[in-house]
Amino acid sequence: MATSGAKTAARLVTVDADSAGRRLDNFLLSELKGMPRTRIYRLIRKGEVRVNKGRSKPTARLEEGDIVRIPPVLNIAPEVGRGAAPVATPRNVDWIRALILHEDEHLLVLDKPAGLAVHGGSGISLGAIELLRAARPDCHYLELVHRLDRDTSGCLLVAKKRSALRSLHEQLREGRVRKEYLALLSGAWEGDAREVDFPLVVEHRQNGERHVRTGADGKVALTRFFPLERFANAVLCRVELLTGRTHQIRVHAAAIGYPVAGDNRYGIVGAENEIKADRLFLHARMIEVLHPANDQPALFESPLPEALTTLLARLRSA
Repeated sequence: MATSGAKTAARLVTVDADSAGRRLDNFLLSELKGMPRTRIYRLIRKGEVRVNKGRSKPTARLEEGDIVRIPPVLNIAPEVGRGAAPVATPRNVDWIRALILHEDEHLLVLDKPAGLAVHGGSGISLGAIELLRAARPDCHYLELVHRLDRDTSGCLLVAKKRSALRSLHEQLREGRVRKEYLALLSGAWEGDAREVDFPLVVEHRQNGERHVRTGADGKVALTRFFPLERFANAVLCRVELLTGRTHQIRVHAAAIGYPVAGDNRYGIVGAENEIKADRLFLHARMIEVLHPANDQPALFESPLPEALTTLLARLRSA
């Protein structure tokens, strides 16, 4: 973790309705992004954190209107890359603001580019959520609603209120969120639409990366593939994701013999029907939810990136 060496000023935060009912430690974790939980506990234990001017326990539940004193702490900012790289600040993350497809007081929709992880970890210092927090320092709350693979582009939902996150997570659990992808699959597609329901097992490799395989001992997964445009050795498909398992579309596509173009992990490297692609051809083109503010349908769409439209144009002209 990188620190700037300068301390922030002590501040008083009034608990709003959205944060009412949260534990003090979890509330502080969202207020002091990047600070280890052990350090949070130390601040509470030493009495540097006060609730309504008094000491409190980490497990204490906050109520609306409570005033929490957050003590001065060293500025915390994640590094970009390794070594003495610059930290993320509102000045050097302007580019991510241009990728926001929609924003209101409840949620934000990011047009995530391929190659950008949704969050830091596993050797990645900065992900989309850390960059958005730096780009929106005035936002009290920014949390991922769901995830996209690092190499997948398209619609990424971010909640701006805890109540919005609860609502959207409930919709995801109940299968009320509609998600559609565009994928170019290698191979001459036979027949019409296909529904794939192979259970999926997540395996953790020694280098920390996750690998997924099909297996009867896995979790339920359901994917539907609808062919839109056929080529000599590929097919452009609209893909409906009915469950949200890790690498689900990629593993299901490979399992039926039509790996996603550009997939170096699950694809058939060296196969005669392999499509040469500079990146994974998987794009989250649309997501539809019931808006947390009014329960009305809200549909968000992301245009196909230029690298993918260029590949399609090449296939059409071949």
